[in-house]
Amino acid sequence: MKTRRRNELMKGSKQTTLRDQVAVTGVGVHSGKPATLTLSPGDDDTGIVFQRVSADGSIEREIRADVRAVTATEFATVLGDAKGPICSTAEHLLAALRGLNVDNVVVEIDGPEVPIMDGSAAAFVDALDQAGLTTRALPRRFIEVIKPVRVAKGEAFGELRPYEHGFRVEAEIAFDHPLIGRQALALDIEPDTFRNEIARARTFGFMKDVAKLWSAGYALGASFENTLVVSEDRVLNPEGLRFADEFVRHKVLDAVGDLALAGLPLLAAYKTVRGGHKLNHMVLCALMADTSAWRVVEAPAEPARRPRGKGQAAGVLPAAAFGPDVS
Repeated sequence: MKTRRRNELMKGSKQTTLRDQVAVTGVGVHSGKPATLTLSPGDDDTGIVFQRVSADGSIEREIRADVRAVTATEFATVLGDAKGPICSTAEHLLAALRGLNVDNVVVEIDGPEVPIMDGSAAAFVDALDQAGLTTRALPRRFIEVIKPVRVAKGEAFGELRPYEHGFRVEAEIAFDHPLIGRQALALDIEPDTFRNEIARARTFGFMKDVAKLWSAGYALGASFENTLVVSEDRVLNPEGLRFADEFVRHKVLDAVGDLALAGLPLLAAYKTVRGGHKLNHMVLCALMADTSAWRVVEAPAEPARRPRGKGQAAGVLPAAAFGPDVS
């Protein structure tokens, strides 16, 4: 029964890429440095590829965005290789790509950090909408979680478990702050849900931590235009909150982006309690290390439609023919 539901969910699902090239420009929230991000169509089965380009447009380094490419998770997800980081703060872009079901794309970046834009994934969603998506001939492949994998770190834990309805994120946060406290949200991640419920949720920080972050070399590009800033008793941004529970919604956004580094869409439910980038990465590493906990599955093809014969009137079904795989 579970296999049947899974197959119905995936049936006819094809790989996608961008129809056209699109670019966004902004500054990095931690580095404060400007960068232009150019998204281009990708070949079938290539996944998400990051290219660091020089001022003249030549490719300096290239990596495929998967769990092996993560070099750091302190305050952001950093991608790189043995030579060092290629780009930082990739999670919001990755979330937009996975949230909108983009399978293959080339991401060129000419700076050290993905632009933070307004602190959410909304600008990347807009860019993807501008480029448009096109469906390819090859079936989409998925990583199906077939047994639970859990990682705990103090009071925090993350767990991936089997889920027959696609990809689901269940997030819970708890902050000793009157404006946040305990918040929880659980959603099946589909393009419309991601676009309407998650994409606009912004990254957040506390005013009391600013000096400490600056001294450590973080948040050098942070401002009220790209970060939800909380003081002891209020939100300092003039526009206020976009959602009453924007804080936990952003944690869901981050989880979607971090888990996009599985390399293929997940068929699983992910529960994160008091988690962050580091825990998300630890859970994904634990999953990949346990090859008995997952398998790669391919979307089944849509059944071919038989042409209507002369003696078969519209709306009249032919007699069912049962075979060994039909019950």
